[in-house]
Amino acid sequence: MQLHSDFSQRVVVEPTSLEWVDSPSSGIQRKLLERDGGEVARATSIVRYAAGAAFASHQHDLGEEILVLDGVFSDESGSFGPGTYIKNPPGSSHAPGSVTGCTLFVKLRHLDPADSQRSVIDTRKAAWFAGMVPGLSVLPLSEFGAQHTALVRWAPGTQFTAHRHHGGEEIYVVEGVFEDEFGRYPAGTWMRSPHLSAHRPFSKEGCTILVKTGHLPEHATGGRAA
Repeated sequence: MQLHSDFSQRVVVEPTSLEWVDSPSSGIQRKLLERDGGEVARATSIVRYAAGAAFASHQHDLGEEILVLDGVFSDESGSFGPGTYIKNPPGSSHAPGSVTGCTLFVKLRHLDPADSQRSVIDTRKAAWFAGMVPGLSVLPLSEFGAQHTALVRWAPGTQFTAHRHHGGEEIYVVEGVFEDEFGRYPAGTWMRSPHLSAHRPFSKEGCTILVKTGHLPEHATGGRAA
């Protein structure tokens, strides 16, 4: 399956435009944001576990990143509530599930094969840092080579300078409304901008966004856009 797999194209997906799709495991559904492959795929999804649902133990050859949006997510290493960020490195394995039910933002097979660091961060308790402009706060989550993942909090009325992203940029709007000169993006919106794309972002109402940069190919040919 190829869905938004051409990394040279800018993509914006609004949350209301997607239907839940059943996974192979009972009680687990997905909203597919991007996908390149079958059940084992480079993919970005919103994943919803019903109470008691679980996947069988499996390995992630190129790792995964998870942000718990609501509920409690669990595996052999523990239970993780809303706002928890988890990075499981390439080669790691687990049997994930949820006793009470949960919703996750999940990225699969996007990590550098040499990245061996597992991370678990409770973003509700972690220390945030002042950003590059007034009104901006940043919580770094992962950094390896050119790849960076962070939560960024925008106070109402915050504006950033125009800038360009080497290695591309991906944004998931966790809460509030994020904007730039191309549009307005409410909570739940996912967008991906290619290598050397540029914009001038701002937020009138305030927002929190999950941002990943530096992970897209510089000379993308990709698959079919769908």
